[in-house]
Amino acid sequence: MSTIGSYLKKHTEALVKDVGIEPACQLTGKSKATLGRYYSDHEEHADRFMPIDAVAALEEAAAYPHVTGALAELQGIGLNFNSERRNTERSGGVNSDVIALSQRFAMLMAEYQQSIEDGVITVNEAKRLLRETTQLQQVLIDMKLHLEEETG
Repeated sequence: MSTIGSYLKKHTEALVKDVGIEPACQLTGKSKATLGRYYSDHEEHADRFMPIDAVAALEEAAAYPHVTGALAELQGIGLNFNSERRNTERSGGVNSDVIALSQRFAMLMAEYQQSIEDGVITVNEAKRLLRETTQLQQVLIDMKLHLEEETG
C-alpha cells in the first residue's frame, strides 16, 4: 500500500473512532465491517477508501476533521480549525492573551511530564500532547489577531 493510502486510512480510522463505531454506522448507513474495510491496512482492502459524503457526515459529528486535515497536509495546506464555539468573544486583548498563553503552556508541560514519566510517549499520550499544542496554537492566533487590531 502506498504511503499516502496508509496515511489516509489511519486518519479515516481516527475519524470513525472519534465519532464512535455505532454512531458512525448510523450516520453513514454503512456496516461495522464496511467501515472497518475503509481503514484496514490489509492488502485486499488497499484500494478501498471511505466515500466523501460519508467523510463529510462523520466530520460534522467529530471533534476534529481528521480526513480533511490529512488531505490538506498532503497538499501542503494548513487549516484553521476552531473547535471552540464560544457564545461571546473573549475580551481583554493582549493582556488576557498572555495569561491564557501561560496557562496553556503550563498545561502542555504538565501533559508532557505525565507522558514522558515512563520514558515512552504512547499514541494516546501523543494525541493528548497534540491536542494541547493545538490549543496553545489557538491562543497564539487569538493573540496575533488582538495585536493586529491594536496596530490598526
